[in-house]
Amino acid sequence: MEKNIALNVALKVGKILEKNPDVQVIYTRKTDVFVELMERAKIANRANANLFLSIHCNAAPKGEAQGTETFVMGLTKNASNLEVAKKENAVITLESDYKVKYAGYDPKSPESIIGITLLQEEYLDQSITIATKIQNEYTNKLDRKNRGVKQGPFLVLNQTSMPSVLTELGFLSYRPEGEYLNSESGQNELAKGIADAILSYKKEYYGGTIVVDRTEREKEKEKPVPNESLAKIDTPKTKEVKKIEPEIVAKPSTDEAVFKIQISASGKKLDLVPQNFKGLSPISLVVDNALYKYFYAETSSYEEAKTKLAEAKEKGYESSFIVAFKNGKKISIQEALKKK
Repeated sequence: MEKNIALNVALKVGKILEKNPDVQVIYTRKTDVFVELMERAKIANRANANLFLSIHCNAAPKGEAQGTETFVMGLTKNASNLEVAKKENAVITLESDYKVKYAGYDPKSPESIIGITLLQEEYLDQSITIATKIQNEYTNKLDRKNRGVKQGPFLVLNQTSMPSVLTELGFLSYRPEGEYLNSESGQNELAKGIADAILSYKKEYYGGTIVVDRTEREKEKEKPVPNESLAKIDTPKTKEVKKIEPEIVAKPSTDEAVFKIQISASGKKLDLVPQNFKGLSPISLVVDNALYKYFYAETSSYEEAKTKLAEAKEKGYESSFIVAFKNGKKISIQEALKKK
């Protein structure tokens, strides 16, 4: 059963993460109890968490579908994505007053699903990053079929005020995959993969609190998830996402690594003027896969970058983080510091 497998995997993920002294794990549940969707988000928000992870198992009527997929919050017209969202959102019917609490939301109605407000846009870029890392683990290290990183209107992600993802471990309805998901070894492998992805994400961006919902392999060079998986993401006001070559609006590139502060990522293009970014200046822009990424400042000093990060957070960009570039291309912070 999904509830048992998801809980087992979540507990295993948490146990691995708890071995790291600078990681705090908060569970929405540790036993077989039902937690309302809104309460799950509230738990994460009260903890001022840096990441929200919701773990699930998939199913399909014909029993032939298989593979893993990880979702970030967003509107979509993709029929299969909507079906997954409808199934996951339907859990609200277990709540006695859901019609009042969710203001007439009908989990079977496409109109209700599409009507969910997109509150997660500010964290979309970071959510895609962690989702991609999770899919990398499933695909490149566990040899699971990759169904990609996608967007969907999930109620459990909608109310969280931090980067948030929902991952589907596989299809219980596909017998070989169901047996794998139900096995101790399968759950251990999946949990290790998810934990490794989270730790990689944390190392690349920042430290802090992690919330696990429903709940040192050998270091290998990460292989990127194929671009076609990200092409399945529908961004706001975009009917069809097409590959867009990165466009950088910034200072001329040099051989020296530089640091910038990513303050937001959005499907909307804004003029690069201080009034659009709470007075911050200078602002630069990168367009990548139909997503507009906005950066504050530019410096070759990592210490100065940390000061600029603090300034951005004081202005209200709580989810901002440091990003390194070399010759106009994004590189890891670790690589940039090695070049100093």
